[in-house]
This record gives sequence, structure tokens and C-alpha cells, in this order.
Amino acid sequence: MTPAFTVLAGGVGAARFLQGLVRVADPAAVTVVSNVADDVEMFGLHVSPDVDIVIYSLAGVVNPETGWGLAGDSFAVADALRRFGYDRWFNLGDRDLATAVHRTRLLREGRPMHEVVAELARAFGVGATILPAADGRVATFVLTADGELAFQDYMVRLAAEPEVTGLRFAGAEEAVPAPGALDAIRDAERLVIAPSNPFLSIGPILAVPGLREAVAASRARRIAVSPIVGGEAVKGPAARMLASLGHEVSAAGVAAIYRGLIDVMVIDERDRALAPRIEALGLACAVTDTMMTSPERKAALAEFVAGL
Repeated sequence: MTPAFTVLAGGVGAARFLQGLVRVADPAAVTVVSNVADDVEMFGLHVSPDVDIVIYSLAGVVNPETGWGLAGDSFAVADALRRFGYDRWFNLGDRDLATAVHRTRLLREGRPMHEVVAELARAFGVGATILPAADGRVATFVLTADGELAFQDYMVRLAAEPEVTGLRFAGAEEAVPAPGALDAIRDAERLVIAPSNPFLSIGPILAVPGLREAVAASRARRIAVSPIVGGEAVKGPAARMLASLGHEVSAAGVAAIYRGLIDVMVIDERDRALAPRIEALGLACAVTDTMMTSPERKAALAEFVAGL
């Protein structure tokens, strides 16, 4: 019988891991608790980048070159909006816009986010359960030497170049976990923190009241996969953020952040020498190839994690 998996997820790395997981496990036994703190209003529409990356990836329609958006999408609407003075720094393809149009309509009708996400996942034929971390609005703001930036301004418009000095998760204190999220964390047999940015992707999930406590108290085998390999981020600004926020830029640095929340840290073969230091934190350390550069390697990593 397939174990029940719950995966805390945000971004491209998490989506790639999930693609592997549903190849080796029954998708119906997989629940994803997704970051929604990078949601943004763009062109008057509610866009949920992390949720959509998961949906598109599990549906097999994601753009394989970028890891986000839809394969083969066109950008006629975004190009046409330039006539009216809209910037093109946030790229939304035409079919991607259709997802945002439908989401926005449902939210304006008063549907809670967890129902909206479930409807979108069904429409794309996704067998796994996808839950937003919260139904209420949570928004990541990035603190820099030049002031505070909305997440997408930092990540996309400024290409994650400003040095990060802190983070603020607006609305997190008032947010309520989406229905089913706490149960999924409590009842999982394997609870996985995906290879996501610990600050921008996992941090906002854990900031929702009750979720960090649920992870700490979960009876599951709690496993994290490092997004740092050989002292560098596989994708995105995680390495630079570890440094600027005063953490060691290594898999061991990530393990220290997750101490108290996980039982096992999965690291890449290149970081095998770090295993004793991670074990000194009171964690088990598992070493394997974590580079998900093909469907086969994604599945191999997921199978390795499932066996821990």
C-alpha cells in the first residue's frame, strides 16, 4: 500500500520533486500544502504562481524550459497590454491568463481559496490533493537595504538582486490553515519539506498559525530535501539569502533551520562530508543524487525519500 505523503511545497524545485513522487506513489495518496504568499494581482487578476506551478507540473503541461507557465503558450495579451502602458516584466501567457481569469471569478463569487485550488486541479486532471497553506491572504514582503519590496517585485522585476535583510509575512498572524491542511500534516506517514527556498517558499507556510506546531508534533517520518548542493542553490536566490540572513550556505545550514521540524535531512552526494555535522544536530542524514534533471532522476529521488 502506498504510504500517505504530505509535501510542503513552493516553487520549481518542489514541483519537480512532486513530478517524481507521483511516478512512484499513488497520486491519490499525495497531499500538497502549497505556499500562497507569493500570490499577486496582475492585470486585475489574482495570480497564484506556486500553486499553478504545482498544478501544471503534475498535469504534465508545465513549460519544461522555465519550470513555470504552460508549455507552448503564447503572449499576445501581454504584448497587446503594452499599448495601454502595462509593463511586461511579469510574463503571463495567454492560456496561463485563462487560469487566472477563472480563479479571479471564483474568488469574487466568494469561493474560498481551497475550493478554488481544488477546482483548478480537477480541471487539469491532477490526482493529488493540493491545499493552499491558508484561505486568507498572506503576502511576502522582502526587506532590503533600500526598503521593503513586494515579493514579485523582488523576485521577478528586480531578478532577486537586492540583498535581503529580513522578511515579513503580511496577514500571516490572522490567517487560518486551509481545511484539511492540519489533518494532512498530522496523519501523513511521510511528511516532506520539498527542496524549496526555506525562507520564501517554506517560511510563509510555517508562518500560518498552527502549521509549524503541527509539523513539530506530527507522527509522520519528517524529511527535508536540501535545495542547496555544493554550497549553491539549485535554482533561485536561496544561497544568497542564507548568507545575507546570517546562515551557513550549505545543506548543513538548511538542516539547522529545520531543526526541531524534521527527522531526516536528505543531501546530495557532493555534500556527503557534511553528514556528520548534520547528525550532530540530532538528525539522521541520508545521502543520494538530488539533482532532478530528468524524469528518471526525479522518480529516483522520490523513491529514495519514500523509503526513508
